[in-house]
Amino acid sequence: MNLIESITGPLDKNACVLYYAWTLFFFILLVLAFVANMYLLFKNPKIMDIKYIINLVVVLFNIFLAYFSNRLLYTICKKSL
Repeated sequence: MNLIESITGPLDKNACVLYYAWTLFFFILLVLAFVANMYLLFKNPKIMDIKYIINLVVVLFNIFLAYFSNRLLYTICKKSL
């Protein structure tokens, strides 16, 4: 019974660092993706068709969701422990 509790039991406060690291990673990725795509749009405006814009918005939105989810999980982790 002790083995099962140690595997599935609650984690300590140091486990929240994982969510913080993922939050930082996705924020940096979001900024880099935004800057890189804006650079490409201004450097080569011929690629600015509707498919490219929709793809850009979807990718940035997905990265933002990953960032926000991990930020929310980090906040929950810090407040609950």
